[in-house]
Amino acid sequence: MEPAGGTTGAAATAAATAAAAGTVAATAGKPPPPSSGPDRGALRRTGLLVTLLLGGLTATPPLAMDMYLPSLPEVTGSLHAPATTVQLTLTACLAGMALGQLVVGPMSDRWGRRRPLLAGLAVYIVATALCALAPTVEFLIAFRLLQGLAGAAGIVIARAVVRDLYDGVAMARFFSTLMLISGVAPIVAPLIGGQILRVTDWRGVFVLLIFLGLALTALVWWRLPETLAPAERHKGGVGEALRAMRGLLADRVFTGYTLAGGFAFAALFAYISASPFVIQEIYGASPQTFSLLFGVNSIGLVIAGQINGKVLVGRVGLDRVLATGLTIITLAAVALLLMATGTFGEVGLWPMAAGLFVLMTAMGITLPNTQALALMRVRHAAGSASALLGTSTFLIGAIASPLVGIAGEDTAVPMAVVQLAAVLVAVACFVALCRPWTTRAAENLGEER
Repeated sequence: MEPAGGTTGAAATAAATAAAAGTVAATAGKPPPPSSGPDRGALRRTGLLVTLLLGGLTATPPLAMDMYLPSLPEVTGSLHAPATTVQLTLTACLAGMALGQLVVGPMSDRWGRRRPLLAGLAVYIVATALCALAPTVEFLIAFRLLQGLAGAAGIVIARAVVRDLYDGVAMARFFSTLMLISGVAPIVAPLIGGQILRVTDWRGVFVLLIFLGLALTALVWWRLPETLAPAERHKGGVGEALRAMRGLLADRVFTGYTLAGGFAFAALFAYISASPFVIQEIYGASPQTFSLLFGVNSIGLVIAGQINGKVLVGRVGLDRVLATGLTIITLAAVALLLMATGTFGEVGLWPMAAGLFVLMTAMGITLPNTQALALMRVRHAAGSASALLGTSTFLIGAIASPLVGIAGEDTAVPMAVVQLAAVLVAVACFVALCRPWTTRAAENLGEER
């Protein structure tokens, strides 16, 4: 089956990252309060506007990925390209988001939040327009890479702005609300994309994304002031950022949680990469049915994430919830592989959809906690740590994308194999590097746990 390497990945990760940061705030103690600047107090008082604006920033890359998913089979015909090549349009965007976070995170620590964000949005709009005009699949791949690079600014800087404005319980509450908003993206984006295909072709998706980007840029320009005071900025440039990242990677536990989250995301990304072809080509569903199933799965992930942040982590503990999530994902991946190989006989759409729903929902209690536990290791250089987490997650997901197309378009076996292999590696990283049975309580921020 030849996939389309797209993402709830992106969407799910946006939601999961928000949940992760919220969990950190709720369980890791209070970080040092940010120094107050002339704009921070006023910005805090406009809570709804700030929430909607930052939610829009974190949702922009998922919208760019997920709104495009229903049109993938159409792109193969329009640009006369095989599915294995068309899937690279999504892999390129994902890789761009990975690399972009690695660059923009340290940039925002050095030059402030506002200028890199506006520059990223401007490039994002131009890249999206070029995608709409792409004459060949090769041009579309290149433009999608640029779109991902620019769109990464919204993910990284939105998290950094929240860190600038809030701490403690206030930050936890803000992130819980932000997750609900950013989590809407993977639900509505495929639905919108499917409806666009009723009235126009796949290029119309990018036209709508242009207008959304313009609206978001206008709101940032008029309503989002600088939140990082000059005195708080890092002056060391690239060298300091690289040293900070090297120190983070030397932390065995941080690296373990980062890799566990990255490979869990790869299992999720394998589903998203393959799902347009599995659901529409193998099981004969319409783009609208695919969009509906995609949205239902995303709702499961968002609800699980809310239960995780509001109930489970406080009563059960992050490591135990994470272990439970990885176990459920493993069992779901085994069931999907057995169905794909015909062990249970020929199965229809709905048993396969049920297995995918369980896998997606379990991601809601897995991805947030891997990132929360990793971020709890960090006292300083939060921007660089956030960028490193995002980059590793997206890169591992991008590597998984081509693997699900190995056996062609008429089988779901590669998707199931990649999912199971990825989650088994995630479990191995969790057990071998994080060693949760040796850790102290999660509240001991930054200590060897």
